[in-house]
Amino acid sequence: MKETTAHPHYQPAKVSCACGTVHSTFSTRGDFGVDICSQCHPFFTGKQKLLDSAGRIDRFNKRYAKKA
Repeated sequence: MKETTAHPHYQPAKVSCACGTVHSTFSTRGDFGVDICSQCHPFFTGKQKLLDSAGRIDRFNKRYAKKA
């Protein structure tokens, strides 16, 4: 790296979630907190259900299905 250019200084950081989970990483801004993480997000925990509103998947499959 050039000594004259300004490169960001990466330092160890701890990202703490509202659920209490702490992740260790590197950041230019230091320690910080987030509202939701992969430990408590419904998509990653399996609590989220994918809803087929108005039969969109069936309509898509019917429209683009291969014809024999």
